[in-house]
Amino acid sequence: FMGPLEATKPWSMQGVEGISRFLNRAWRMIVHEEAEEMRVNPAISDGAATEEQLRVLHKTIQVVTEDLESLRFNTAISRLMEFVNYFTGEPVRPRACMNPFVLMLAPLAPHIAEELWQALGNDGSLAYAPWPKYDPNLTRDDTVEVPVQINGKVRSRIVVAADATKEQMEQAA
Repeated sequence: FMGPLEATKPWSMQGVEGISRFLNRAWRMIVHEEAEEMRVNPAISDGAATEEQLRVLHKTIQVVTEDLESLRFNTAISRLMEFVNYFTGEPVRPRACMNPFVLMLAPLAPHIAEELWQALGNDGSLAYAPWPKYDPNLTRDDTVEVPVQINGKVRSRIVVAADATKEQMEQAA
């Protein structure tokens, strides 16, 4: 996580502490930390995911898949951290989103991922589960935030359709 694989970097204990905190947060996102025995967090549900939750999931699958294929482990971990940050704040965490997260975590933290896989009630090892696929329709944003500059200084931000033309953006500004 300290940087690109090919870059030379000095060893830092802060990097280890950061990853440890991330793994603890990922654990608490799925496992009920106050229970006497290991069981899932009460926020985990079998219900359907919201549109926003599905967008976060599919964008994460896309980025992590591409990053791992390119050996960009640091940015894959960063994206998984964003996923954990988002879902930790969600009152309901669909199992349909947690299972793919655990599968994406597995190449980077295989032992904890296997424990989380079992905690989620899955049979067998996650090593035999297929890699999650993403839906390209859920990875595209419908809207984008565009900064409005006057004399080189940002004065405002507007939200426009992702396919808005220059004239439409000027009109909205």
